[in-house]
Amino acid sequence: MDDLPGVTRDRREAKGRLGDLDLALIDTAGFEDATDSSLEARMRAQTEAAIKEADVVLLVVDARDGITPLDESFAALLRRADKPVLLAANKAEGRAGKDGLNEAYALGLGEPIGLSAEHGEGMGELYAAIAGAFVQQPEDEAAKRERPINIAIIGRPNAGKSTLVNALIGQDRLLVGPEAGITRDAIAVDWQFGGKRYRLVDTAGMRKKAKVQQKLERLSVGDSLHAIRFADVCVLVMDAREAFEKQDLSIADLCVREGRALVFALSKWDQVEDTRAAFEELKLVARESLPQARGAPLVTIAALAGVGLDRLMKAVDDAYEDWTARVKTKDLNNWLYDQIARHPPPAVRGKRIKPRYLTQIKARPPTFVLISSRADEMPESYKRYLVNGLREAFSLHAAPIRLIVKQGKNPFADEG
Repeated sequence: MDDLPGVTRDRREAKGRLGDLDLALIDTAGFEDATDSSLEARMRAQTEAAIKEADVVLLVVDARDGITPLDESFAALLRRADKPVLLAANKAEGRAGKDGLNEAYALGLGEPIGLSAEHGEGMGELYAAIAGAFVQQPEDEAAKRERPINIAIIGRPNAGKSTLVNALIGQDRLLVGPEAGITRDAIAVDWQFGGKRYRLVDTAGMRKKAKVQQKLERLSVGDSLHAIRFADVCVLVMDAREAFEKQDLSIADLCVREGRALVFALSKWDQVEDTRAAFEELKLVARESLPQARGAPLVTIAALAGVGLDRLMKAVDDAYEDWTARVKTKDLNNWLYDQIARHPPPAVRGKRIKPRYLTQIKARPPTFVLISSRADEMPESYKRYLVNGLREAFSLHAAPIRLIVKQGKNPFADEG
């Protein structure tokens, strides 16, 4: 091993371990764009053979050097390979490394992992990416459901959270009553419904920060925040007679900022008069007060009477599907070109902004990178136009959508 390029010419195999992952590593020769009988062509053949053998391919670029033509050729080869591909930018420490890390987005291989192999930095992110590559490509539906769907039941005190959990699981597992604040700790309950596994996490009621004074209550709210951050879907339970008050809006906004799928549950619906008019009014309030949660389903329930629970779980499943959704790059770019044709970005100082390429870099929540000229000058209003369009075109209604706009060129431009 040496800093000089071209030292590795054959495939070199070794065993490795990262965290609790046992790895069989294949180090390949540097990629050369040659197809004749030369040494460079034979090195390329060795690299292509290693790709075929691999379960996951890790493309390593030099963040200090930036993206080179050979990096682009390698990326084009990997995009055609039917393999999970991870992109790592080595030597990413410092200002120069950060610039190269951002430039790596333009390869069209998803979100680059910033590493410093020499200093051991970024290993946690690399571990998560390698483990995630296998989770994202389960062998069958059983593997997909190996981990239960984590549902955080959240809301203000006395909104009916514990009553809802008891109604779902069919037993008085949690203490309930008219007094606010009975639940002090986040309590997890494993549960099966409709052949699927869930983990329900009942949380303490979350009040305004100024009202959270006692140490015990501060700890309880901390548990609730932790439950939100590790949830797949958050069910915000609100007393239907006083729903969408300021604290409800703050909790919903927190869920969206944390990237969680969100479902609104209007509890005690059997105590509401003129239910049709009330429901339409609450839908309007949600749309106007929480544009950042646009599309989050609104479900009416009466937990004590067992009303609306099937509808609630259907909404949770749909929200989870939105949150874990992946969209093909080809479909994204066909959609993008259509959107641009209908409504191109505005000109800035007489120069047109030109979106070139769109790709999804991850799910949970769906996160997209748009490669565009004059990326820093794209108006927020146009970004919202694209996000809303993505939501409608690909039915991503119940999950937050992240859109990152980066400067660069279309990595597919020269591919046939």
